[in-house]
Amino acid sequence: MAGEQGSARVDSWIWSVRLTKTRSIASDACRGGHVRVNGVRVKPAHAVKAGDEIRLRHDGRERIVVVSRIIAKRVGATVAAECYIDKSPPPPPREEAVAVPVRDRGAGRPTKRDRRNIEKLFGRRD
Repeated sequence: MAGEQGSARVDSWIWSVRLTKTRSIASDACRGGHVRVNGVRVKPAHAVKAGDEIRLRHDGRERIVVVSRIIAKRVGATVAAECYIDKSPPPPPREEAVAVPVRDRGAGRPTKRDRRNIEKLFGRRD
């Protein structure tokens, strides 16, 4: 396939296989110490090759992937998924959204009784 090489920059590869939305986010993650190749923190220009294990902390989640193919250009999601083996733990379940009390528009400021009821509901009582 065109664009394949023996090695590529880690930030470019992370972006190419769609682990991050932009290459600058991938570079910033490398500079911030959120990317490890084979257990070692790396800079954006670090070369990756097939067989390397990449750990990326991004969006509050750790992604663990093993490089199976090197690509230099960004590709579609189906092709990108073939370029690595995903060993990431499953994402944590989404927490239920906290119910926010809704007041009728124009109802104005809560009364003292309303405020006490709201505090009681949220458990903010002193």
